[in-house]
Amino acid sequence: MTNTTSGLDRVPPIREISLSDVSASLKEGWSDFRAYPGFGLFFGGIYMLGGWLILGFLTRIGAPWMIIPLAIGFPLLGPFVAVGLYEISRRRQQGEPVTRKGVLAQVFHQRERQLGWMAFVVMFIFWIWVYQVRLLFALFLGFKSFSSWDRFVDIVLSTPEGWGFLLVGTIVGAFLASVLFSTTVIALPMLAEREVDFVTAMITSIAAVMKNPLPMFAFGFVVGVITLVALLPAFVGLLVALPVLGHATWHLYRKVTAPT
Repeated sequence: MTNTTSGLDRVPPIREISLSDVSASLKEGWSDFRAYPGFGLFFGGIYMLGGWLILGFLTRIGAPWMIIPLAIGFPLLGPFVAVGLYEISRRRQQGEPVTRKGVLAQVFHQRERQLGWMAFVVMFIFWIWVYQVRLLFALFLGFKSFSSWDRFVDIVLSTPEGWGFLLVGTIVGAFLASVLFSTTVIALPMLAEREVDFVTAMITSIAAVMKNPLPMFAFGFVVGVITLVALLPAFVGLLVALPVLGHATWHLYRKVTAPT
């Protein structure tokens, strides 16, 4: 690392990438997972257990209609667990030993660094996501209480009000997801590797997306699709999907930022 007089690392220049770089990042992410599956399954298990807790809680309070937005939104918090995955990919890329002590130490070390401040940003956007779902639900479907998941799905898919709820919710959700993706996709691995402030990291992430809109949003689309598919079998797919995507995010970060 190269330090400035302020004690912070220099922000790396942003490079142009292509769709082939996105494909390569995903392949490298899969390679990292296959090389260290135990680590991946451990971190993926955290996501899966979190999903089960959400599902159990909503079932208990009788709010099945919140399962979809919370299930979709929950992985948005995942990059903080993914710090361990970034460290595995970094060590493997640099030829350093990948040990349990070293990886977990890096995860816990983030409490003392700027990555913790990103939690507030992500949680704020996640809260807006949940709030807008509740607001749209009230506007389109009223304050109804659904006795079962099947009843909720039937109303949403078979009534004009339900169609409006899905359409507007999808548009608003896509916007919020784009904002969150743009501000974090490069910022999170950068904060895990470098001593930069979180605002600078967010600005750099947005700049990377603006310079490479097609490949970056293509990566975001792949991440979204894989995550949604992984949610379907009772969150079990997250065991593999999110570790692979976490590793892939690290490799994309390394491709889009020039070393300093």
